[in-house]
Amino acid sequence: MTTTLYAQLEIGCDRYVLSARRIARILPLSPIRAVPGVPVAVAGTLVFRATPVPVADLTALAFNRPSAIRLSTRILIVIPFDDEPERLLGLIAERVTNTLRLEDGSFISAGVQSQRAAFLGPLAMVDGCLVQRIEVDKLLPRSLFESLHEDLEIAS
Repeated sequence: MTTTLYAQLEIGCDRYVLSARRIARILPLSPIRAVPGVPVAVAGTLVFRATPVPVADLTALAFNRPSAIRLSTRILIVIPFDDEPERLLGLIAERVTNTLRLEDGSFISAGVQSQRAAFLGPLAMVDGCLVQRIEVDKLLPRSLFESLHEDLEIAS
């Protein structure tokens, strides 16, 4: 059976995993420039390797409130779409403290799916607790992701 490496994080009190293959870098939480007129889950923008990158807040996407500022809150620089690896997205995530390997077949359907949280994928049991996989390509509608990048390219 094939295994995949995941970064483990929390949203609220629940545990989630995000495939390490989608993560370009994990950064400490740092100041982010706000962008007026964007949805509340879009925290703003930061510069990564001399390129502006839009940043979304995972807790805001799920629960309409910003992530808690903790020592373990990080910005994950991710590659949301395989066909555009140069276009990155920053994700503010709480309690990014661990990595783990999970067998690909260990995930099962969550049984419930919300349109608002379409990025939440199947579940797996880890140490007696459920963890849910985050589907990076479903975090933001592609049209919003492209619009944010276009706005950043015009501004730079």
